[in-house]
Amino acid sequence: MSLLVIGSLALDTIETPFGKAERTLGGSATFISTSASYFVNPVRLVGIVGYDFPKEELEFLKSKGIDISGLEISENKKTFHWHGKYDFDLNTRDTLVTELNAFETFDPVISEKFRKSEYVCLGNLIPSLQKKIIKQIENPKLIMCDTMNFWISGAYDDLLEILKLVNLLVINDSEARELSKEYNLVTAAKRIMEMGPQILIIKKGEHGALLFKGDMIFSAPAFPLEKVFDPTGAGDTFAGGLMGWLAKTNDLSEKNLKLAVIYGSTMASLAVEKFSLDGIRNLPHAEIMSRFAEFKKLTHFEEISLV
Repeated sequence: MSLLVIGSLALDTIETPFGKAERTLGGSATFISTSASYFVNPVRLVGIVGYDFPKEELEFLKSKGIDISGLEISENKKTFHWHGKYDFDLNTRDTLVTELNAFETFDPVISEKFRKSEYVCLGNLIPSLQKKIIKQIENPKLIMCDTMNFWISGAYDDLLEILKLVNLLVINDSEARELSKEYNLVTAAKRIMEMGPQILIIKKGEHGALLFKGDMIFSAPAFPLEKVFDPTGAGDTFAGGLMGWLAKTNDLSEKNLKLAVIYGSTMASLAVEKFSLDGIRNLPHAEIMSRFAEFKKLTHFEEISLV
């Protein structure tokens, strides 16, 4: 199965208590497609970069089996640049600089080949653009989308239209509460699924993730890491592992959805151990499976009879 990824590509400047990385590879589509590339081929990438985007990074994307024929390169604008600084707990960050540059004019026309993709992953984009993209896709099996507080508060009606068109929504806990206007996450999940998506994943950062489908609830832990260097892109890496596994297996059963959440969590846990994309840039298959096995141990227990 093929996976289509649409979102941002950026050159990020990141400051954490453990160091600083300047104009390093970032953006939702970058993390999603790289993470997914370890599971499925082809990954089809749609995005826009500026004339300053490093050629070696284009070669890197191609080396992962990512089809970048849908990537637009602006001849007169720079690449989207974000500069953020994290507090010591890495849960709070301040945005110091946001320069949209070429991304400001991003308005993709999906090629005929890409329109036939069975699985579609929409990164965090303005809802009106997400809708325009969805209208171009032909008979997808699953559409996943991401959103953020900014669109929930500033484009609520447009977002509600999108939720009727997607199968899977991935958001964090604060976004789920704001979108549903409910504090309890189980109640929030019910309200959100009434808005359209049949499957919902609520990310809870260092506390793991919750998967909802119908009456089924699955709680996945976060991996207890000793060192976290850079949480930037963790959510997108999660989405890439999740969607990569689903596209690889072409199986939307509850059992496989649970597996997909664990694979997504596995990839995210590897990503945050290094700056930028470096944690998942060149991962041996054995390292992914070793971390996956450690995830299994976290939740495995034997039943003991009380009789």
